[in-house]
Amino acid sequence: MDEKTLQLVNNRELSWLAFNERVMQEAEDITVPLIQRLRFLGIFSNNQDEFFRVRVASVRRLDELTKIRKIRLQGGISPGQLLELIQKKAIELQNKFESVYQDIINEMQKNNIFVVDETELSSSQKAFAQKYFAEEIHSQLIPIILNKNTDITFLRDDRLFWAVKLNKKGSKREYNRYFIIELPSSLPRFVVLPSDKTGKIQIIFLDDIIRLNLDRLFFMFNYQQIEAYTFKITRDAELDLDDDFSKSLIDKMRAGLRRRMRGKPLRMVYDETMPGDLLSMIENKLGLKEKGTMVPGGRYHQMRDLMKFPVVKPELEVQNPVPLYHKDLNLLSSIIKVIRSKDILLNYPYHNFVHVIDFLREAAFDPKVEEIYITLYRVADRSKIINALISAAKNGKKVVVMVELQARFDEKNNIKWTNELRDAGVKVIHGIQNLKVHSKLILIKRKENRKLKGYTYIGTGNFNENTAKLYTDFGLFTAHQGIAQDAERIFDYLQNGENRFECSYLLASPFYLRTQLSQLIEREIANARKGKTAYILLKINSLVDNDMIKLLYKASQSGVQVRMIIRGICCLKPGIKKLSNKIKAKSIVDKYLEHTRLMIFANGGEEKYFIGSADWMSRNLDRRVEVCTPVFDQSIQKQLKDIFEIQWSDNVKARSLEDNTLNNYLREGDEVVRSQVKLYDYFDSINCQNNK
Repeated sequence: MDEKTLQLVNNRELSWLAFNERVMQEAEDITVPLIQRLRFLGIFSNNQDEFFRVRVASVRRLDELTKIRKIRLQGGISPGQLLELIQKKAIELQNKFESVYQDIINEMQKNNIFVVDETELSSSQKAFAQKYFAEEIHSQLIPIILNKNTDITFLRDDRLFWAVKLNKKGSKREYNRYFIIELPSSLPRFVVLPSDKTGKIQIIFLDDIIRLNLDRLFFMFNYQQIEAYTFKITRDAELDLDDDFSKSLIDKMRAGLRRRMRGKPLRMVYDETMPGDLLSMIENKLGLKEKGTMVPGGRYHQMRDLMKFPVVKPELEVQNPVPLYHKDLNLLSSIIKVIRSKDILLNYPYHNFVHVIDFLREAAFDPKVEEIYITLYRVADRSKIINALISAAKNGKKVVVMVELQARFDEKNNIKWTNELRDAGVKVIHGIQNLKVHSKLILIKRKENRKLKGYTYIGTGNFNENTAKLYTDFGLFTAHQGIAQDAERIFDYLQNGENRFECSYLLASPFYLRTQLSQLIEREIANARKGKTAYILLKINSLVDNDMIKLLYKASQSGVQVRMIIRGICCLKPGIKKLSNKIKAKSIVDKYLEHTRLMIFANGGEEKYFIGSADWMSRNLDRRVEVCTPVFDQSIQKQLKDIFEIQWSDNVKARSLEDNTLNNYLREGDEVVRSQVKLYDYFDSINCQNNK
């Protein structure tokens, strides 16, 4: 985009911060169960950390390039200007975080739950804390002496640290010693204390148990005062892989992960009461000289740990209903037999992810199944998906697994799964150089009537039974042989990487997805200009790509009605006269993370429906292997349309995106509609109708 056009879109990073503020709104919402509000603060904190590690790091690199050539980003601003805006917003959100956290703590006290520090313990609780320190913590603490020769570039950005100052006042001058201690990450951050006579539920940070026992840790030093202050650092998470062709990709990944641990520090968040001499020493050793890199905060950091706050009163936690079994899929019966006769749509977490596991389990011991192919991006720690694939290989099936080693922050896990799968006889591939494989694809080939018949699953989310309980996603089972043949072409490409693949039915990047989506939008534009009904219904996680935004602006100007549900980043500006007044956009943030991707095009009265793995971002359209599938079954099409309309009618958790900074709730309509609750009831009613 030229500079003038760049001003017609929202900046990506600022739009992301607006999304994370919507997460904060869930923590503010008094209708959300109390402890769940606390967990939303943990999610916010985790998101913010990752944002600095990835996005702010990229902007800083661009800012350095700006000294060589002029660079303008979305919104028409320079990287330097963007860094200033990010810093201003981040401080605003941090202050808001502290306020919301204190409000929740106060509300917890009304429910007899108290987060206490080391000064508020009874004698018996103090004895418990001292015993816990001696038995669980002490052996894991090794203070590092901090002096002018100490190198602290090894400090990791996913850890929490103490800066400790020992003070001894002599007759002539003051003697100080300085140390750094890493808090043990293997222990729970929160410890439930034994109840005292009041019957209160009291919880203490691990930090404060250590603070209580600092004199026992530094017993060999005769100092009058020990001061301790927590801090954490955020590093550039870019994973640089070297070009040594003699190394395997796994070896490169391991080396890259080691280098990431020493990535450039981007910021340090610290206890604002830390004395100046201690703060300056750490700041200088980390080389944090740029404006905005030193961020003062409260007593506690690494607040993503709030996601693991102990369950002490279940009634104050979110109570999710039990996932439903699909009306056509019975446990302990053949899934493949059902798919042979009809397509099946699953919508997690309303449906049970066990159907996907059972699909693979059945294939693993079905004597007629000869080959299994799957793409894996992120899987559960104790993955039943992996177990099924290993079982299939042991049963003599040909099993080909595409494991994406560059799934950010899951690289180490995926190296582990690669080794386990290979040890079991599974063929593991790692795709094409410089292309992440983000598709969610399974292909099973079964011998029927002397021919191999394909059964395919195309999804919008990872093959992960844990996140399937928390993320909303679609998955389509189909026996459509054209789709199966397209899936086979994609897996051939992933194994060989020599030729561009061509699909007859699937929409796949990096070669054709952008072109195919553009053609679908252009068709709506042409129909609108002819006076035909023309509309686009779009539900994705992020809308960033400039060319796709320009095309949607063109559609609006041509009379195409566009309705979008965008969970996160939305760089398009809806509702602008003569530009996007035909476009409406909203975001839904609720107890489940909205992750489904759905596209519906009017197509002159013969609607086209697609689900898939791709967001509308340049990386997804051009630099990843993504797969979207058409949906042909008319009953499933109706379900998808119903799902979109239910979500569009949400007036409890939906926010307007017309002003990307305000996050105003949408309260339209007479009936109260919380779409995530209504969708469960929708699928439950379908099951009930089927059982009559």
